[in-house]
Amino acid sequence: MISTLMWVCILTLVIHSVETLSYAIRLSGVRAGKLAVALSITGVVVLVSRTANLIQAPLTAKLIDQAKGSESFPLETYFRYILGASSLGTLVAIALFPTFVFLFARVIAHLEIEGSIPKLISSVTVDKIRHAKHHLRKPRLSMLRSLRYYGIPKRLLVLNAVVTAIYTVGVLSSLYAAHLVPAYSMTASQSSGLINGIATIMMTVFVDPQLALITDKAIANAEARSKLGRIFGLLMISRFAGTLLAQLFFLPGAYWVSLVVQWL
Repeated sequence: MISTLMWVCILTLVIHSVETLSYAIRLSGVRAGKLAVALSITGVVVLVSRTANLIQAPLTAKLIDQAKGSESFPLETYFRYILGASSLGTLVAIALFPTFVFLFARVIAHLEIEGSIPKLISSVTVDKIRHAKHHLRKPRLSMLRSLRYYGIPKRLLVLNAVVTAIYTVGVLSSLYAAHLVPAYSMTASQSSGLINGIATIMMTVFVDPQLALITDKAIANAEARSKLGRIFGLLMISRFAGTLLAQLFFLPGAYWVSLVVQWL
């Protein structure tokens, strides 16, 4: 039981770390003038997140099975630990961000030489892995002090936090709803779209276009390009705030799903 929870937390940490570090790939692409190449690498990196999610979801569902017939099983507490792992994963990504900006810049350069992802992977040697330590960058307090709004709309930061919160609780709330309404457990466990659909609409309509505009301005303007790293820093902090906000959204999301599946 504890080992299952531990693995779910580790996988959740990996998922949120990888998704947050996608900002580092975008920044590396803008600085190198190779945004299209960077976005293709983003797809490969996000694949790691989705693979981890494929393992995490059934393990989390296993906790629901273990809670059946046991009134003392601390299921809600366990789920909040998982939400806490998402916050920790985002913090890890923020700490690793400077390092990964440099590392992904090297990956983009090597991809241009090799011409494909399989060739790029096959070209990795032990010496290259050892050389990666030269790109390590320690996070500094001055990075936080240098963060400013730089013309980024405050509503974008708020929306990014809200969307992150909704995505974070989508699967967990639907699984907890299966625990709340055992008669509809199968339907509830497969109803994360009732929550994630809202986040997808908000992301597509409000967040992604704004982020695209900010990135395009950075490509066309050297001054905007110098500020892009700090803008991404603000967006990562808003993602972290979203994972904390998810603690508040968790139970309302679960009750929302349970009500909808009973109504259907």
